[in-house]
Amino acid sequence: MTTGNELVRAVRGPIILITIGTLFALDHFTPWGFQETWPVILIVIGLLTLAGRATRSGPTTGGVA
Repeated sequence: MTTGNELVRAVRGPIILITIGTLFALDHFTPWGFQETWPVILIVIGLLTLAGRATRSGPTTGGVA
């Protein structure tokens, strides 16, 4: 059985690739260019990092994982 943290790590790459592909599609088929939408990549990476930390087990005090 996989834990939540393993699941987040397993889908991180595919989600980032899907996001990049969507942004390139928006660049070609809408008035919004990649130079306007690239911050979405940072938002997705941040959300995945938060999801990974939220599902991590163990003590969270002390700043050392």
